[in-house]
Amino acid sequence: MEYQTGDIVRTKKQHPCGSKEWEIVQTGVDFKLKCQGCGHVIMLERPKALKIITKKIERKENEDAKK
Repeated sequence: MEYQTGDIVRTKKQHPCGSKEWEIVQTGVDFKLKCQGCGHVIMLERPKALKIITKKIERKENEDAKK
């Protein structure tokens, strides 16, 4: 599956804040993910990020266009 900046994804394990949803802030060799619960930002190597992501939920821009 192809991921782009702005995608909201769900992970296998939840963040300590309780959220499983993350926004992809940056893609490339590393993925930068921002927790949708508390705003914490992490960087993961691409293979590790692809392993923990279970599904793509939606794009951030689509959510803004609905309002």
